[in-house]
Amino acid sequence: MADGGEAKRPREVVDRKVDWQRWKQERKAEKKKWRELKLLKKLEKQRMGELAEKQAEQAREEEQKEDRGRHHTLSVALPGSILNNAQSPELRTYLAGQIARACAIFCVDEIVVFDEYGEDTKSVEGEFEGIGKKGKACVQLARILQYLECPQYLRKSFFPKHGDLQFAGLLNPLDSPHHMRMDEDSEYREGVVLDRPSKPGKGSFVNCGMRKEVQIDRQLQPGLRVTVRLQEPQNPEAKVRKGIVVSSHHPRTVSGLYWGYSVRLASCLSAVFSECPFKEGYDLSIGTSERGSSVDQVTLPSFRHALVVFGGLQGLEAGVDADANLEVTDPSLLFDFYLNTCPSQGSRTIRTEVGQVAHGAAGVVPVHTEQPQCRAAFLPLAVTRRASVIPPAMPQTVPGLPRGPLPRTAALSAARVCSRKRC
Repeated sequence: MADGGEAKRPREVVDRKVDWQRWKQERKAEKKKWRELKLLKKLEKQRMGELAEKQAEQAREEEQKEDRGRHHTLSVALPGSILNNAQSPELRTYLAGQIARACAIFCVDEIVVFDEYGEDTKSVEGEFEGIGKKGKACVQLARILQYLECPQYLRKSFFPKHGDLQFAGLLNPLDSPHHMRMDEDSEYREGVVLDRPSKPGKGSFVNCGMRKEVQIDRQLQPGLRVTVRLQEPQNPEAKVRKGIVVSSHHPRTVSGLYWGYSVRLASCLSAVFSECPFKEGYDLSIGTSERGSSVDQVTLPSFRHALVVFGGLQGLEAGVDADANLEVTDPSLLFDFYLNTCPSQGSRTIRTEVGQVAHGAAGVVPVHTEQPQCRAAFLPLAVTRRASVIPPAMPQTVPGLPRGPLPRTAALSAARVCSRKRC
């Protein structure tokens, strides 16, 4: 039995050795699995941290974009009769260009051209010849303003030859932010919808003044002017670029960019107020006159939509007297403020185009506040904003988009060529 017991001991040792090796292997496998789980948790935690950081960065970018956005507007109204003071067609054209330049420099959003003599101008279509024709000056001024606002690469699409634009070559370019060069990079672009077939379910093609055409996200009528937001990143090898159609106000309200002006025709002074394109109307109106209060004695309140009105050769009094819809004779009663922006002038009269610059230098500057409104203050700088009138044979607006002009019949009505159909 002793021999038998001694003979069995090596087997037990061998069995124990096998069990020990198996235990070590299982232990190693458990440690390896535990390390893998720990690594996965670490990677997941790192991924969640990167995702949270990315979301926070996107939120900051969106917040910055919202902070950059400008929700207030500045409108300027002036009579078309100021062109009648020019001695030649060349000077009339150049005078209109001076007005456009002043409005663009001070970021004016809307230019209203009214007839201070109350003559009824129904539209800007057709041929108008002769300085004495009714509404001629208003129509010509509006057309030149819109021509200058339109980017250069779109003018051939929207402006046929016309007598009012005969001397457009004399005009200085506005060079506004939306007047871009072919290779200039920008988030937004102005373009015209092309008459080019596209595949079902795909959007129309738009000429945005680049080397490649842009395919938008919807089908639109050819010939419409649209604002396109280019998508990033773009495939450099693609034949076309991708973009999304947005409102013409989108660059201003989201990115804070000055995107040109719109033009509206008004048949009389009262129509400047009654046919305001904003639902709430103008909450701040300013009349300019040498008989007004000194600009140094006034502090302007907060506003969303401000309007500055300039008079013609005979002042705002002539427009009030000729307007049958107004029962007042004192123009100061029509405005919240009736100001003299150049109280110590060295000339008996101030021309309207000079008055615009003087008013800007006096400084109606919208100052951003926490509210969606804007506080106006008289500072050494000024902000004004954009104009747009519809030229002959201009296409209709895009349904549902405030970007384009109103339908032809409405947009070209007497007091309201407020059409975004900007060129």
